[in-house]
Formats: sequence, structure tokens, C-alpha cells
Amino acid sequence: MPLRFVYTFFLILSWFGLRVVALFNPKIKLFVSGREGTFQQIESKIQPGTKSIWMHVASLGEFEQGLPILEKLRANYPQHQLVLTFFSPSGYEVKKNTPIADVVAYLPMDTISNAKRFLDRVNPELAIFIKYEIWPNYLHQLQKRKVPTLLVSAIFAKRQIFFKPFGGFMRKSLTAFSHFFVQDPNSKKLLKSIGFGNATVSGDTRFDRVNEILKRENRLDFMEIFKGDHFCMVAGSTWPEDEEILVEYINTSDKDIKFVIAPHEIKRAHVDSLVGKISKTTLRFSEMEESKLADCEVLVVDTIGLLTKIYSYANLAYVGGGFATGLHNTLEPAAFGIPVLIGPQYQGFREAEDLVQRGGILPIGTYGDFSSLLEDVLGDDSYLKKVGKVNSDYLRENVGSTEVIMAHIKQFL
Repeated sequence: MPLRFVYTFFLILSWFGLRVVALFNPKIKLFVSGREGTFQQIESKIQPGTKSIWMHVASLGEFEQGLPILEKLRANYPQHQLVLTFFSPSGYEVKKNTPIADVVAYLPMDTISNAKRFLDRVNPELAIFIKYEIWPNYLHQLQKRKVPTLLVSAIFAKRQIFFKPFGGFMRKSLTAFSHFFVQDPNSKKLLKSIGFGNATVSGDTRFDRVNEILKRENRLDFMEIFKGDHFCMVAGSTWPEDEEILVEYINTSDKDIKFVIAPHEIKRAHVDSLVGKISKTTLRFSEMEESKLADCEVLVVDTIGLLTKIYSYANLAYVGGGFATGLHNTLEPAAFGIPVLIGPQYQGFREAEDLVQRGGILPIGTYGDFSSLLEDVLGDDSYLKKVGKVNSDYLRENVGSTEVIMAHIKQFL
């Protein structure tokens, strides 16, 4: 039996398994139920014969990488419909109403029949996959239809299946890509080692995304009142492991610092628990009273969409996820030219590795590390500026990926 059918068979089996798990797991339930209406959604919004460009991303991080390209496509090719698909609920549920695309949907599971049906209706003139998204049946159908297909902001590593003796099926899937835009020279070297010379080192489009953030209006009235003339530390995308350290410091420190905590989990129960552990004057964003902001010492942001602008008010940032779950976006705070603290597990996050080495990101492993570091840097404005400049310089060095990719796209549209 051809490997494609074996792959598809096990994918269908896993889909049935997910439907069972969905009865008990809310996130998997979204993953399953969201896909049940995908074809109806696509078929109602895309008329046959419409010119379209399709971009597929896994989740929020990949959406941020694809966004600079989507913005350029919207501006340069207004006659095309933009179709954006997500793999994960955590991406789709947050961005399902984004105006950047004409259609936003879950990607149907990668079966042969789904790939044919999806592409029959979307009929893209160009397909763009972001970073790691390699779906053999979709890629096979795109290749059969001779649709130009790009992999953008990709990173390859020797441990991946493409570079293993048993990885022939997945290596063959890579032949569907017209061109690879990779983040680093090592990725290009690895692709060449398995026969792919159609790669360009363009860097990471997230740098362009973050650079655009710096140009927009980032003012927030409530932050103006809350911060005042105080030193402000913003802790973004925190998890319980991060919050344990933050709360201990907040409760025991006598330093004149304002704290913003924007937890990754903003469900009421978690926010209630977090606020209940803080002994200092605390407000949550959803219930804040403007008259109390100036005297408040801790602000817990229990909503999404504000963190990037809030970082612009920080003298020092902490980015969560570096203790257990996976480090979150360090580029956004770093772009504002401030030092960034993270947990100890940052390997595999290229920009974090680079900036730790340069001294712009400061990793901590324990509460003692965190406390000592803050004691050292508070009041040392020259040190804070020096470290912050490392981060802003790094951003400037790495912008420009989107323009390289768009210049290539012109030959297809």
C-alpha cells in the first residue's frame, strides 16, 4: 500500500480518536467542532472563479509571522480574496474575526478528499505555508495543480524527519514548494543536503511585524494614569510557575515599582486565584476604576489584545513560559528597547538565544535569581539603557524579510 494511503488512514483514525477525546476536553472540542463548519463557511464566502491567495498558519505565533505578508498582499493585490486557515483553536478563536483576510477558517484535516474539496473551492493562485506547516496531502494536491507554493520563515533542524533515513515520504512532500524562505543559513544548508537548492535566507518576518508595531500609536490612557512617574515592570503571557516568583517578589519588596501582570490564562478562576495571592493594592483590567488607578500598585490584565501596547510603558519586561510550557514572544517587549527577563528554558527560540548571548535578555532560574537581578538593576538607568539598546539594535539588524518575499511573489501574481 502506498505510504500516502497509510498516512491518510492513520490520520482518519486519529480524527475519530479526537472526536472521542473532545467529549472530555474543551480545547479538543473546539478543534473538532470548529472544523465541522469549515467547508460550508468556505463555500458560502468564495464564489467559483474568484482569484484567491491562501495562507496557512498553525497558531498565533505563525499568524504574527504571516501578518506582514498578508498586509502587503492586501495592499498590492486587492482584486484577490485572501483565505487564511489555522490549525489550532488557540490561533483561530483569537483571530477568526481579523479583517486582514476575506475568509478565516480552520484547516480541514489533511485527508486526500478534504484536500481536493478545499482546493477545488479556494482554487488559489498562490499558497503560502508558515514556518513548520507541512501537510503532505494538501501539498501533493497543490503540486498536481501546479500552484506556486511557498514556505515562509521556515526553520529546519537535523533532528527533523526530513533528514532521517526513514523520512522519504516527508522529504517528497517538500518537492511541492516552489521556494523556501528560511530564517538562518543552517536551514538552507540542511535543505541543500537533501537536494533542495531553492532556498533563500530571508530571516524571520516577525521582525517586520514588530517593527510596524513601533510605528503605530501605542498610547493607552489607563497606563498613563497607572504608571505616572513610577518604574514599571510588565510581565506578559505568564504561567503559574512565573506568577509564583512574581507574586513573592511583589509581596515582599519595598521598592517603588508598579507591576502589570498579563497572564496567559485569563479565565475567571485563574485570575481570581492570582489576585487573591497578591497582598498589595491590585486592580484587574475588566473591573478597574479610573479613580483608583494612580494609587494601585498591581494591574492584572484579564483581556487579550492590549499587551503589546502595554509593553511600550515598561522600564523592564518579563516574558512567561520559560519554566515549563514554552517561551512566549520576547521580540515585542525587546523592540521597545527595554531589558527582558525570561525563565531558564529558552533553547530552540532563536531570538531568545541570540539576545541572551548578547546580553539583552536576562534568564533567571529561581526566585533568588529574579530578586537579585531586580535589586541590581533598579535605579541603574545607564545599565537599563545599555541592555535595552542591545535589543532595539537587534531588531533593526533583522528587518526586511517581508520585502524579500514580496519581490519573489511578484513573479506568480
